[in-house]
Order: sequence, then structure tokens, then C-alpha cells
Amino acid sequence: MNKPLRRIAIFCGLLVLTLLVRDNWLQYAKADSLASDSKNRRVTIARYSTPRGDIVVDGEPVTGSAKTSKSGLNDLEYKRTYVNGPMWAPVTGYASQAFGANQLENLEDGILTGNDDRLFFRNTLDMITGKQTKGGNVVTTLDAAAQSAAYNGLKKQGAKGAVVALEPSTGKILALASYPSYDPSVFAGNSNDDAEAWKKLQKKYDPDDPMLNRALRETYPPGSTFKVVTASAALENGLYGDADSKTDSPLPWIMPGTSTPLNNEGNIPCKDATMREALRVSCNSVFGKIGADLGQDKMREEAEKFGFNAEQFTPVRSSASVFSKDLNASQTALSSIGQFNTAATPLQMAMVASAIANDGKLMKPYMIDQLQSSNLDQVSKTEPEELSRPLSPKNAQILQSMMETVVKEGTGTNAQIDGVTVGGKTGTAQHGVENSENPYAWFISYAKVGDNSSPVAVAVVIEDENAHRDDISGGGLAAPIAKKVMQAVINAKK
Repeated sequence: MNKPLRRIAIFCGLLVLTLLVRDNWLQYAKADSLASDSKNRRVTIARYSTPRGDIVVDGEPVTGSAKTSKSGLNDLEYKRTYVNGPMWAPVTGYASQAFGANQLENLEDGILTGNDDRLFFRNTLDMITGKQTKGGNVVTTLDAAAQSAAYNGLKKQGAKGAVVALEPSTGKILALASYPSYDPSVFAGNSNDDAEAWKKLQKKYDPDDPMLNRALRETYPPGSTFKVVTASAALENGLYGDADSKTDSPLPWIMPGTSTPLNNEGNIPCKDATMREALRVSCNSVFGKIGADLGQDKMREEAEKFGFNAEQFTPVRSSASVFSKDLNASQTALSSIGQFNTAATPLQMAMVASAIANDGKLMKPYMIDQLQSSNLDQVSKTEPEELSRPLSPKNAQILQSMMETVVKEGTGTNAQIDGVTVGGKTGTAQHGVENSENPYAWFISYAKVGDNSSPVAVAVVIEDENAHRDDISGGGLAAPIAKKVMQAVINAKK
């Protein structure tokens, strides 16, 4: 072979080798990333080529699938539907042909579409038998009656807010409601109408921000509900050993390093009050001084045992609640009554109530009970997991007795349930510069039934911009909703 032909042959061989290397690199090294690339239209077509599996509550699906209209250029065969979409949207999230997915719809997309590796055996059998591949199901921990009570309570109030209910012994999320909400069905397709519906729900066009999950993603000053964390810190650090000994609480109490008294709401008996009495009437001066006496490190340590300063994954991510570092004594005092920089999600405050009700043991909150294949075989199941121990059983029971006094004869009487022991704490948290805007109304609580077990702990927050300022209170606005949620859970267990 002459030299020119040999060069051409070598060049062609290199070209073939390059093509082989490129082909193998695409098929193996890049296969997974290309298959999951959002710009790969085939991925989207495959996702909507069959009906999605369902998200299930109390044995009933709260989602479905419907054939997509073939008008226009839409090549996606099925779109998502929702049963009572606004009530369940904070749990399910959305799955949209045009706008993707979020929350459970996104996190468990592999199960719902049937593409999860754990469904390989089921999918292989379906291929052999000629059956259409079907998605699996996500079975939630939610209680339909509790969710209905929570959502409809917020809707009746007509104000922005959220409710979270937990099962203290396991961490199961029983209710997760946010208001105002949205219907994921209205933008589940890929039409102009879907695009217009999506646009209207954005905060730019709707200042109420209905797509914000206030139960998990919004942090509020917790106000006086945080005083139960401060009481926990006092008990755990031995500052006070019981609920009924007098505290060292002068009146007025001047915040350290300032000439400013920490005032109470009205003429309430806070001078040297016991912790029980101080919680019953909600003394700022008593719990502010407790926080200052303990110091920022001990207060922050106790708050973090309850879950502050860390994101929670349910598996949907919840924003981290905040108890700040580098506080001086007066800032620590204000933080210890749920003001200054202290901020909490409704999930966080439900966790606080849950840990106290569960004799000091905080369980990790979760909303997926199990994942199923299309023929309802169990793929995985969530097992309860202990997160921390903010309180000893003895101190938790002391705090329970204090919270039960709040409901029996304090600011939380609107949460009383006949034949049930209820513990709670109200909160009215400052809002705006120098408290210029309507405050937030909070209530946290738990219920104990005849065998002394606690089936439910609840946190409710209301932000009512239209209410008369003097009418806003945790006991007046939030406690009645918490009561209905607790009753729903108790009735479901009878």
C-alpha cells in the first residue's frame, strides 16, 4: 500500500474509533444524565404516556389521571387530576406538563411514573405479559378528617394561615393545611389556559401568594407559644425544679443593659409568679427573665433540641426555624418570649407540642407511610425515628400540667374538649416595624385520651390583616381550629 492510501486508511480508522468511543460514552457514561435531563423531550413524553400512580389518604386516592386533549401540538397523553385540590395541595404539590412538579409529586416521581428501579421486577412481569406499565402509589400518613377540619377552619376564618397536626408517638403528619391555597388541576396540562392559570397564581399577580406552603416554608415569630420552650430550658437546667414554686421575677423587670422594662399585656399577676401561673396568664417578664438568667447558649441549646436552626425533611423540605446566636442579655430575653429574631414554622411549633405530649421524646415528622407498586405490593415503609430528647419524662410531665392549666383556666379555654385532657399555649406575636401591623395569632396544643396517651398535637397560626387589632388573639382565632382538628383525630380513633 502506497503512503497516501495508508494515511487515508489510518485517518478513517481514527474516525471510526472516535465514533465508537463517542457512541459508548453517550450510551454508558452519559446515559443516566441524558435520560433525566429536563430538556430531553422523550423523558417528558414517557412521564405522561401512562396514568400516574396515586397519592393516597385513608385508603382513597386524592389524585388521578385524565386523557389530554389532542388539540394543538400536545404530544403528552395523560395529565394529572386532583380531588379537592386546594385542600391537599400543601401535601401533594403539583405535577404539570408545562411547569414540572414539586413536593411529593416530584420527590416520588419515579414511583408515581413506574420508572423507579425498585419497580424493576413488577415492570419486567408487565412487559412479559404485555401489560401497560403503571405507576405505583404513595400512601400518606394524613388523616382526611383532620385535614378537612384544618383546611375548612382556615377557610372559614378567611385569613392567611396554616395548621400542622402530628401523632406524638410516631411523628406521623396527620394534617398539613395552608390557606389560601390553589388547585393544581388548573395548570396540570400544557395549554394556553393552563399557562394563564399558572400566571394568576404567582405572587406577582396575587399578593396573597396561594402557592406558598405556609405550614412548611413560612417562618413567623412564635410569640408566647415559645414560652413552653423557655419553661423546658428552665426545668432541664435546674433553674426551677417544679411548676409551683415562686420564681425570682420582680415587677417591673428591667431588661439587662437597658432602662427598658419588659412589659406584660394588661394588669396580670406576674410578680414572683410561679411558672404555672406565668404560663396561664402569659407573663412576658417572668419568661424573659428566665431566658436572660439562663443565657443565650442554654436557651439556644434547648431550642435546637426541639428542632430549631435545622431544616426538616418530611420528606418535603421545611424551612429552618430560628433561635439566633450572638445575642446579648436583653435580646435573649426578647427571644425567649418568641420575639426579636426568633422565628418558627407551624411544623416546628407542632413538633414542640408533640415532644412535650410524648413525655419529652421528639419523633421525626414524616408524611409518607409506604410506597406501593401498581399491584399494591409494598415497596418500602417508613419506620418511626427518634429525633431528640428535649425533656426528661419528669420535666415533660411538669410542663404538661402547666399547659393543661392554660386550657382549664387560662388563655386557652376555647380548646377544651369534653372528656379529653387538653394542654395548650396561646400566642399573639408582634408583626411589622414596632408592631405596626396586625399581630399573628398562635395556638399550640395536644390532646390526651382515657389511657393517658396522646393521639395528636397541633399548631395553628393565623395572620388576619383585616381583623380589628383588639380582636386578634391565639385563644380567640387559632384555638377553635386546633380544637376541631384534635376532635377529628380522636373521633377517627374511636
